[in-house]
Amino acid sequence: MKIIRWGILGTGRIARKFASDLQLAEDAILIAVGSRSQQSADEFNKEFPVQYCHYSYLALAQNPEVDVIYIATPHNLHYQNTLLCLQHNKSVLCEKPFAINSRQAIEMINIAKEKKLFLMEALWTKFHPHYIKMQEMIRQGLLGEIKAVLVNFGFRPTPPVPARLFDPALGGGTVMDIGIYNVFIAMSVLGKPDYIDAIMTPASTGVDEQCAILFRYKNGALAQLFSTFSSNLATEADICGTEGRIRLTSRFYEPSSTIEFYKEKADKKQIIPVTKEPGFGYQYETRHVNDCLRQGLTESNMVSFADTLLLIETLDKIRKAAGIHYPDDVG
Repeated sequence: MKIIRWGILGTGRIARKFASDLQLAEDAILIAVGSRSQQSADEFNKEFPVQYCHYSYLALAQNPEVDVIYIATPHNLHYQNTLLCLQHNKSVLCEKPFAINSRQAIEMINIAKEKKLFLMEALWTKFHPHYIKMQEMIRQGLLGEIKAVLVNFGFRPTPPVPARLFDPALGGGTVMDIGIYNVFIAMSVLGKPDYIDAIMTPASTGVDEQCAILFRYKNGALAQLFSTFSSNLATEADICGTEGRIRLTSRFYEPSSTIEFYKEKADKKQIIPVTKEPGFGYQYETRHVNDCLRQGLTESNMVSFADTLLLIETLDKIRKAAGIHYPDDVG
């Protein structure tokens, strides 16, 4: 079995979590890291020793020993960082959100297709055992017809508050940072909404401090999605059908979430067993990428280009309805 050689572009919190879980993927090795700062790269290398410690993103992209690069930078940099890697013939796993808008996403995908390189959005939840089990239960008809989805995700940032959360130049606000998970879950079970309503409470910077989203479907189904940086919410998801209800407990987008199944009465709860591994949960998507690369694939069958484009196009529509604008939307 060929061992896939990974590089990580970025050295922040999520980069460290990914590096930690990469050690749990039996068919992968972390050989390189790239940072714009020598100090940051060296500190990362002390925690996760790598063969190549690069002091620029370009040097990482040019490293011929690297098979695939994980993009772990702030939202606004995903587009340019992914293009840099693709232009140097590197496959890419790009952290969500894939891009700031659909215009950027289309260009990223077109270049990957042109160069016949693997590219995937890192929607890690899609590979988690609890999410896969939930989808299996829905396919089995245990919920009947899905009529409603209720999702909330909220927390109060603790000082020092990361600049990326509220800076429009960095793609700040709740929708792109955490609300994307709410949207993803709703669309996973109800598909593309026929109508979208959204309203937000602006932060002092103009991005959304809170956002309430309503998806409406022609078959009568509804999805209510709420994200906030003003309150600590339960961060749970309810998927409700004519025959039963599933609740993904806090934090619904992580593998630690538990599936509660309510079949007959609203207060009659059944805990659905799901096997969980140690770690944060990034190893699942890592293994999938490794499999795709060994097969010579340029697109995932789990997170396809069509999936990514539908998600970012929906986020565009939500932001337009709510009045959320970014500098990168121009052009």
